[in-house]
Amino acid sequence: MCLAIPVQVTEMLDGDMARVTLDGVQKIISLALVEDVRVGDYVILHVGYALNKLDPDEAEETLRLLAEAGQIAGAGA
Repeated sequence: MCLAIPVQVTEMLDGDMARVTLDGVQKIISLALVEDVRVGDYVILHVGYALNKLDPDEAEETLRLLAEAGQIAGAGA
């Protein structure tokens, strides 16, 4: 089973790439599939690609539920 998770964009990079964070872990991902992403936005991440933008409230709720289930260490970026 594959899991797509909300991450927050912390830095825009060249070539449709961005740095994102989740629980203090940073990763460089591709934004090639999503338009109009800015620093501070949440995106759904799956195997290195942002699949779509996510409402900040929905992202925070999803992260809270994942933390509650023990799937991530804390809620939020």
